[in-house]
Amino acid sequence: MGQTLFGVLGLWLLNILYCGHAQDALLHIEPNRSTLFTKETVTFICDPGDAKDTYWSYLFRRNGAPITTQTQVNRYKLSPLSKGNSGEYQCVAHHKITPFVTRESNKVSLTVSDALLHIEPNWSPLFTGETVAFICDPGDGNDTDWSYLFRRNGYTFTTERHNRYTSPSLSKGDSGEYQCVAHHKFPPYVTRESNKVSLTVSDVPRPVLTVSPSWTSPGGSVTLTCSVEPPSAGWRFFWYQAAHKLSLDSYTYELLPGITTGTEQDSYILHGQTHTAGYACRAGRGDPVFYTSYSRLMFVWSGGVNPAASLTVSPHRLQHFSTESLTLSCEGTSTEWRVMWMDEDGITLSCSDRWKMTGSTCNTDTAAMSGVYWCESETQFSNAVNITIHSGDVILVSPVRPVTEGHSVTLGCKLRTENLLYNVDFYKNDKLIPNPSRGELLISAVKESDEGFYKCSGSKSPQGLENVTSAASWLSVKYPEETASSSVFPVLLVVGLISGVLLTLVLLFLRRYRKSKGLRGPIRAQLQTT
Repeated sequence: MGQTLFGVLGLWLLNILYCGHAQDALLHIEPNRSTLFTKETVTFICDPGDAKDTYWSYLFRRNGAPITTQTQVNRYKLSPLSKGNSGEYQCVAHHKITPFVTRESNKVSLTVSDALLHIEPNWSPLFTGETVAFICDPGDGNDTDWSYLFRRNGYTFTTERHNRYTSPSLSKGDSGEYQCVAHHKFPPYVTRESNKVSLTVSDVPRPVLTVSPSWTSPGGSVTLTCSVEPPSAGWRFFWYQAAHKLSLDSYTYELLPGITTGTEQDSYILHGQTHTAGYACRAGRGDPVFYTSYSRLMFVWSGGVNPAASLTVSPHRLQHFSTESLTLSCEGTSTEWRVMWMDEDGITLSCSDRWKMTGSTCNTDTAAMSGVYWCESETQFSNAVNITIHSGDVILVSPVRPVTEGHSVTLGCKLRTENLLYNVDFYKNDKLIPNPSRGELLISAVKESDEGFYKCSGSKSPQGLENVTSAASWLSVKYPEETASSSVFPVLLVVGLISGVLLTLVLLFLRRYRKSKGLRGPIRAQLQTT
């Protein structure tokens, strides 16, 4: 019994001598880097710590699970590496002679990575005409020691001495899966393949511009909104006002002031809109900037009169029968004009495209069409008039231009046959307006709340048979502040005249006063001493 106890105690002492602490063994790797790359080779070396490695057998683990059986060799080689070899490695040394003597090593983390291919700019999709740079990172911080292949869909399309390749203008055929391969120029002649990057090249989108509101009172604010579909990253937005080149029968676009570098926001607010104007937008991104095409031209309509460009309509009303001929005349500071028309779908024509333009006047004969009409010169847009051509038997008679607040306006109801219309009613925004005069609607002092859509209805007989209803037209109110500037000069003139007369009377009074007192010296000096 004593001998047995002594034997166990001896084995325990030997275990202490050989094992020491649980992590006396040392695991290290060659090459000694925590990050290695696919297709490279790594060797794990287990040092039991007593310089007699042949007395031990070895087991290698990854993430706690054995990857080898017990082996007599203290080295374990992995080649070629794959990304699945990443993990936490450890070795365990078992002494062959002394039982129960086991030494566990430190743990070594290993990351197996591809060479890294990335693109700049990293946008998806990219568009035809843009350029892109492919950058291959071999992962050792010394990219000049490598040469590079760039592949698309598995085929090499260029060989480069440097790790960067910049494409020419992209086309849709450049879509595909890209990869780079780095070859080390010096021993060891290793090769590293990168990750794969998908690249999609699409047609350049055309931005869409919306304006709100599309009709505005002079001096109002308008919001322009520009969108790119489908949405994509990196865009800045550029805003333009249109000018018409009559000689070229086309529009040119002038960048709005103060936004030469564009805006990050996709909306832009115009304050103090006074006249009809056309706007467009486009988007740009990158350096140098890659631009989309211009959006479709959108108009902000104003019925307010522009002294430099004015449209008059004869007959002077917004609604007309389909059998009537219209005369649209342009007046202002230009000597060359054209009359334009746009329907509710945005289709635009000039007078000469469909009717007859003579000088500054357009005659539609009997083929006028509903839509917005306006005049254009090289530099100006006139007031806009939204004309309704009615094929029915009755139209609303309403003014072409906005009515100034405080002024009176009379709306009428006109039958195509010129016969008397009975039981006439007027409606504002589809609500019946109480009206004792019946035949016409008089608004004696127009106010802001009178703005709205008006229409009329009536009967062709006193008995109320054959009821007819007109289309609706917008009655616009012109507020006093819009005309204030036109009255500033007369007011200043009157004030100036009165002030001049008063000053003359004061000077005459002072002169007579001085004479009565026998005073001398300039009046100016006398005024300073009193």
